[in-house]
Amino acid sequence: MNNLNTQINDYLNYCRYQKKLNMKTVKAYRIDLTQFAAHLEQEAEPLVKKCISHYVQTLHQKYKAKTVKRKIACIRAFVNYLEFDEQIDVNPISKIKLNFREPVTLPKALPLGTIYKLIKAAWHSLENDQSEFQYGINLRNVAILELLFATGVRVSELCSIKSNDIDLKNGSVKVWGKGARERIVFINNREILEALRKYKAAFLCEIKNTGWFFINRFGYKLSEQSVRHMIRSYAESANIAEHITPHTLRHSFATLMLEEDVDIRYIQSILGHSSISTTQIYTHVTLGKQKSIMKEKHPRNRISIIIS
Repeated sequence: MNNLNTQINDYLNYCRYQKKLNMKTVKAYRIDLTQFAAHLEQEAEPLVKKCISHYVQTLHQKYKAKTVKRKIACIRAFVNYLEFDEQIDVNPISKIKLNFREPVTLPKALPLGTIYKLIKAAWHSLENDQSEFQYGINLRNVAILELLFATGVRVSELCSIKSNDIDLKNGSVKVWGKGARERIVFINNREILEALRKYKAAFLCEIKNTGWFFINRFGYKLSEQSVRHMIRSYAESANIAEHITPHTLRHSFATLMLEEDVDIRYIQSILGHSSISTTQIYTHVTLGKQKSIMKEKHPRNRISIIIS
């Protein structure tokens, strides 16, 4: 078992320093592989087909299909690494059938009216009597909400934006997505750009000191949890019943863009999806658009039959 733990640590170091995966991904791998090792600690030979198959069965009993799929992918990558590094002679996971149906969960998208109420609540917070510092924090919150919906970026991507990643003159944001993939997203709304400019002016010294564009009350990098809490707070003040997260805004951006007849490949590029299949899930949720098309575009509607 000590050997397995050593192999896991070697693999995690490989992921961090050679594959250059971010710390959040490496942390998730560590949790999954530590759990895997704990289950096999009593086995004399843990990395064999029988032991791994039994572990997969226990995963199906404890977790939902999406979680099981992620954990299995982590184990597969780890075992493949051991085989490539010639630490094992036979790859046991290659002999296990791991295909299973994962239920398709449609992303939740908000109607434009609800998004309007949320953003309006943030802008109204600027009208209250408050200190200059609190006004700056509220400006930051407005800028964050607007940027999330304007670009569809992930909350992790938003919090990782550095000061030199935003070009307010040309209205562009450099985003670092999954797998350290870089993409450029444009902002063409004057109100959003003005909110970003005012926020930057209010915290220019702090932004220069940290290098991060969005900072917290203490002048450090803003956390993803802080963004989630801020959104919940504005949703409550706007009397919005729906549970809204940063990812809800991302889903809403994609769905509403698709309903505006934007080509799905453009949406794929903006969202930073590596595969078009990931983006295609949004084609299943635009029921309102489908109804409109069937009403306005169907050729049968141009046929009139009069029965005397």
